[in-house]
Amino acid sequence: MVEPVMLRYALSGILLLLGSGERSETAYSERVAEVRRQLGDSFTVEIEKPFVVASDQSAAEFRRSREGTIRWAVRMLQQDYFDKPPSDILTIYLFNGADSYQQHVQKLFNTTPDTPYGYYSARHQALVMNIATGGGTLVHEIVHPYMEANFPDCPAWFNEGMGSLFEQCHERDDHIVGLLNWRLAVLKSGIAAGDWVPLEKLLATSTTEFYDDPQGMHYAQARYLCYYLQEQGVLREFYRKFVAEAQRDPTGVATLCSVLNVENLQQAEEQWRKFIETLPEKAP
Repeated sequence: MVEPVMLRYALSGILLLLGSGERSETAYSERVAEVRRQLGDSFTVEIEKPFVVASDQSAAEFRRSREGTIRWAVRMLQQDYFDKPPSDILTIYLFNGADSYQQHVQKLFNTTPDTPYGYYSARHQALVMNIATGGGTLVHEIVHPYMEANFPDCPAWFNEGMGSLFEQCHERDDHIVGLLNWRLAVLKSGIAAGDWVPLEKLLATSTTEFYDDPQGMHYAQARYLCYYLQEQGVLREFYRKFVAEAQRDPTGVATLCSVLNVENLQQAEEQWRKFIETLPEKAP
């Protein structure tokens, strides 16, 4: 159950949102009861708005995941990017290891996960994690339902670029920032092998084309394009302008050139390539 549309806005630290983001306490309680029936007494199930979180971790591990990862990421992402919470009450399942992850995905959704780390399923209103692999995938997947609610026309390159940017992140001056990670090696090796995808092609990829990426080069380039925008201090500006201009600029080309103050995409790509060359061969 979703409460009637309410108005919020962000001004001087006060968040005001236009949307249907308010849910009743009854709706949250009903979801908690439903998840407890699904999983049994061995799981802890708690409300961590805008999510319900279920886990078979120890009490201390669960608290770290809930407060140190989920609560922190939600606060940071809502502060800098997303005005509206996900449109549904989503359940975050934190399974404590590969066996629990595999068994419960099969039990709950009658399927086998195609990743050992975790994923977001809009169909099942769930973020499903093998949390023993770390919290990076969790933050990555949290981005997706927020993007879905706030930027429904978002192309796959930017959706996954932002998600993967924050799969390794920390806080800098009270803002969330992505750090260098393992995808840099993928990017560097791809460039060396001549597998670089021109920006014009990358930004124009359809969803199917973007995910048809066995080497992970699309992900790596999308991530480090977002990282470049972040390090230039224009990522938040790019996001806001892209959302506003998406109907006229569906791939983001014009918005990218605007925030980078370049005349065309070729100049943007040249500057980005030079930036990539300055990054260390391996992420720290």
